[in-house]
Amino acid sequence: MKSNTLIAVLGSGALAFGAAACGSSTDSSSTSTAAGASTGAAAAKVNATLNGAGSTFAAPIYQQVASKLKADGLTVNYQGVGSGDGVAQLQAGTADFAGSDPALAPEDTAKMKGPVTQVPIALGAITMSYNLSGQKSGIKLDGRTIGDIYLGKVKKWNDPEIVKLNSGLSLPGTDITVVHRSDSSGTTKGFTQFVANYSPEWKSGPGVDKDIKWPTGTGAKGNDGVAASVKQTDGAIGYVEQAYALQNAFTFADVQNKGGAFVAPTLESTSAAAEGLKVPADLGISTIDSANAKAYPIVSQTFLDFPTDPCKSAGASKDVAAGLSAFATYLLGSEGQDTIKQLSYAPLPAALVSKGTAALAKVSCNGAPVGGA
Repeated sequence: MKSNTLIAVLGSGALAFGAAACGSSTDSSSTSTAAGASTGAAAAKVNATLNGAGSTFAAPIYQQVASKLKADGLTVNYQGVGSGDGVAQLQAGTADFAGSDPALAPEDTAKMKGPVTQVPIALGAITMSYNLSGQKSGIKLDGRTIGDIYLGKVKKWNDPEIVKLNSGLSLPGTDITVVHRSDSSGTTKGFTQFVANYSPEWKSGPGVDKDIKWPTGTGAKGNDGVAASVKQTDGAIGYVEQAYALQNAFTFADVQNKGGAFVAPTLESTSAAAEGLKVPADLGISTIDSANAKAYPIVSQTFLDFPTDPCKSAGASKDVAAGLSAFATYLLGSEGQDTIKQLSYAPLPAALVSKGTAALAKVSCNGAPVGGA
């Protein structure tokens, strides 16, 4: 399946992802599944229903993989409510798994009912998407200027700060409309971390988190909500996950990376952000502001988080435990990673896939390994 055939109607704005070919849909509150072709040996035959919540960044991935696994007996229901709310639901025991873009912080794991496995499943560029009449993709922006735009200090597209970065480009005097997330969002945490690295005023002011007090701009829920607002407003700029930007034919900026190069958000430059990473024992990587000279600088990973022993810590059945293992195993496998790439996300480097697969060997039900795939 090609990425432009994906359908995911996300949010009240009914922002569409491609043509109706997958037989499934999602909105800002849920991702529903539909029957898909059997994955055969790629996933275990597990009769279970999994309920998840979290990242809107990863919602199209979970939707499409869910449609593939339905024929193997695994039903996956996913609520795209933002990473923060997803982690909160996992802590409360109202979700079997959470989709979270930032790695779990110590304060997150402290509130869990038991040990949690976090597995990175994909990488995605956070684009600086804009809607500016007569302008193509490729306007150059750096971290300081992006910070000044979101601080409300740079108010027009022909502000000297932007013009200085774009010699020879004629920019209009259109007012800049800032769009940001209104929900607790891993995309926000990644974006604000990048800005804080280059803007002392941002670091000491709004700061870095999944939800912050915004100095200016209009809030919208989910990546889909930000995308809809940008699409509807001339002069708007918003931080939007790459798959959403591509499916809506957005124009987006080349952003200066740590090495000083202005880089466009492509699958190649996104994957480059994960090359050479030091991977901690809990797999809690961060790909923001990579030192790789070829990397796009605002790249987020997204994690699948679930109890390591769902039966013991969450009272789940053995089938649910096996289903979580099978779901994660499929996402890390060749078919899952290929699906991720088709949806305009960057697949994981082989070394990171290997570490994720090793972590899944510890998934159990009341201490007994479940072997979901």
